[in-house]
Amino acid sequence: MIRFHYFGIEGAPAPWQSIWEKQLQLHALVASGQLGPQVIFAEHSSIYTAGRATQPAELPRDGSPVVQVNRGGRITWHGPGQLACYPIVKLTIGSVDYLRLLEQVIHRCLADWGITSVSPPTLTGAWVPATSRRPLRKIAFIGARVAQHTSLHGFALNVSNTLAPFANIIPCGLEGVEVTSMAAELPYPPSVLRVAHTFERHLEDVFC
Repeated sequence: MIRFHYFGIEGAPAPWQSIWEKQLQLHALVASGQLGPQVIFAEHSSIYTAGRATQPAELPRDGSPVVQVNRGGRITWHGPGQLACYPIVKLTIGSVDYLRLLEQVIHRCLADWGITSVSPPTLTGAWVPATSRRPLRKIAFIGARVAQHTSLHGFALNVSNTLAPFANIIPCGLEGVEVTSMAAELPYPPSVLRVAHTFERHLEDVFC
């Protein structure tokens, strides 16, 4: 069984740094075998985080501060209305296979809410397919790290957040990429809390 932790959801947003410290505490316990699988759900206060592959040209155009993090991937934004999910689980598979599992979890959750998503072979995360009116657009972002065979960081899904902060950066290092959210794709989007509850079942199916 996974133990789920909730921070900042439908309340005061949780600062990224405090959640990172919580991840490290749980990671030490899971990696040492003192705890079983743990998952943190969080709704953050507004912040840019940059993974190890981030290039200077991708940083905020207005000089907004950026937190450098030790995950894979490049720069992204977190903030109110977006669901961040941090699985902290022992892994018996490689990091690439783990990323593919996270993508499948996201696809299943979005399908429950009537949104079809895909992960093109050359791209990470979850994307809403192109239509005659709109191009391929990114709805979820993945940036993970594995240490001591145990996962850190995770993914972020745009639920009802503003998309404006993404126009201030080159998200994930992809010039000209369109970003979307559940609110932009659905006439009546769910709350962040309801989306997190949907993820619980799919994470249990994959990791337990």
